[in-house]
Amino acid sequence: MTTAARQEHAPQVTFDTLHDTLRERVPELAVDLDAWTRRMMRWHFHPDTGSPFWVGRRDRLGFDPLKDVDGYAALELFGLFDKGELRAASALDLRPRGYRDRPFRVFETGGTTGAPCRIVNVTRLAYDVEIYRTVLEARGIAGGDILAMTPSGPHAYGHFVEGLADSWRGAVHSIDFDPRWVKASLRAGGEADSYTSHLVEQTLTLLTAERPMLLFTTSRLLLELAMRLPRPLHTYGIRAVCTGGTTCSAAEAAFLRQEHLDGVQWIDTYGNTLAGHALQADAVPGAPVLPGGTGHSYHLPPPFAVLQVVDPADPWREVPVGERGRVRVTTLLEDLFLPNLLERDSAIRTGPHPWFPWEGVAAVQAFHDGLAAPGDAVEGVY
Repeated sequence: MTTAARQEHAPQVTFDTLHDTLRERVPELAVDLDAWTRRMMRWHFHPDTGSPFWVGRRDRLGFDPLKDVDGYAALELFGLFDKGELRAASALDLRPRGYRDRPFRVFETGGTTGAPCRIVNVTRLAYDVEIYRTVLEARGIAGGDILAMTPSGPHAYGHFVEGLADSWRGAVHSIDFDPRWVKASLRAGGEADSYTSHLVEQTLTLLTAERPMLLFTTSRLLLELAMRLPRPLHTYGIRAVCTGGTTCSAAEAAFLRQEHLDGVQWIDTYGNTLAGHALQADAVPGAPVLPGGTGHSYHLPPPFAVLQVVDPADPWREVPVGERGRVRVTTLLEDLFLPNLLERDSAIRTGPHPWFPWEGVAAVQAFHDGLAAPGDAVEGVY
């Protein structure tokens, strides 16, 4: 039975049953993190299944990942991951030999902090689609056509949206969108206004002509679109806006909700091409809003990836729950293994949420250590 057919006959998903449903549809989510870590070591460092990128590094590590990594905590043996190594690698060196006979795609990051990185997708996108669709079902908004105001070409975001619509046989109406054009302009001292107008004009045409149910975009572009809409977004048939990529301040989020998103659900994610999608959990009634936050927390599903909030002065020490630190992420997929990558973000560490029994982050902001030159990280519109 296909995924779509199975889900059409499955019981309705609610937030009370969300975690159990996720583990039913994606059984890997029920695997213990330590056991999954050991499985990934066997996969990535065995010459028959691992990628040339990691198998070729095994003898230079100073330890044996197959023997010495007995659980997640032991991944500290790898030290901090240098993203420069990923930038320098060829795509074929990143493809696991265990997937040599399966189709694959090459995705690239947006280049926020420099030259783009390439990764290989074989199974990861399918996991993302299944998990995200299940969350949309719990919110009552899975299905319908999608307007993708998202990066296209080599960027994973657009491919993810297409996969999501395919899961329920919906149409995707896409715009031409190259996020690097804006970033190059900003780095050269220019502005993003003309290109942003180009994106908004394309989107307005599709909103009017196609009346999609879901809009996928970034927080920055949602702000720009809302300011230029001649009438409320819900009058175009939009029931929910799903955002990712760029950050949004608490004041900007409040403005959007109060002035432009009446009758429209807004679902945000935190993450990127390397880390994946950290799912938004709504505020728990009565819980205080964290400084700089919007009341939401974001939870990345283990064992595929783990978000930790660490002391900027000591990346191996997690800060206590409720305190701010720098985000460190480890990605543990058959397609992609990245241990201990320091992100460009800071966040407040949160505990588990009733919807997602995994620790999370909230009040995400750009991380500034005083060492990077101004403009090293250019967010642009994505």
